[in-house]
Amino acid sequence: MAPGEFSSIKRLMLLIGLLFSLSACASGPKPYPPPKLPYNSWYVGLAAPRHMEVWVETVDVLDQRGFAFFHVSGGVAGYTRKPEGWHQGGGSMMPVNNVDLPQRIFLRWQSLVEPQAYRIRIPIPQWVRDEMVKPERVFCQGSKEWRDDYRKMITLGMAPGGIVKVWVGGACLGFTEVGRFQAEVEPLGPYRGKSNGEYIHIEPENKAYIDQHGIPYGTW
Repeated sequence: MAPGEFSSIKRLMLLIGLLFSLSACASGPKPYPPPKLPYNSWYVGLAAPRHMEVWVETVDVLDQRGFAFFHVSGGVAGYTRKPEGWHQGGGSMMPVNNVDLPQRIFLRWQSLVEPQAYRIRIPIPQWVRDEMVKPERVFCQGSKEWRDDYRKMITLGMAPGGIVKVWVGGACLGFTEVGRFQAEVEPLGPYRGKSNGEYIHIEPENKAYIDQHGIPYGTW
């Protein structure tokens, strides 16, 4: 075989191998089958007391089928009207698409006023999932009409000291408290040590409030 022919065959074999690798990467793992729910998405809401600024690193979900979904939500939270106590659900909402109802929710966040990083695994009881798929006829104040609504919103409220409150509710329905939980300190710190101990910068307005009034521990 001439040297030129050998080089051509070698290049062809390398090309076939590359195409095979790309095909394998493109196919990847099979996606989870879509859940059978009466709506396209349920929602996760992030909330915190006024001035008690937080940054949510990640919300992960283990759904009722046993499938894990990572970083379904995160970032900024919605804030209540006052630092002490809680509102009843709501917050900064984000749709959770192609995920079945939650069996457990894993939450990791930074409490910027302390500062401290926390983590928690929150069990979602079966009665909550039952409520999330039960239609209820209600007069919706927003649209001024009667409609069937679902309690498809789960709010995670985060407060200093690692306090977490959870509610379930709907756009036209009230929110019901699921429970109050105590998170643990994330031993690796913010971003699990990947930020070299650096927290997200607190807003000057919130820092000024904390410097003047302190943190009202025990009110949540």
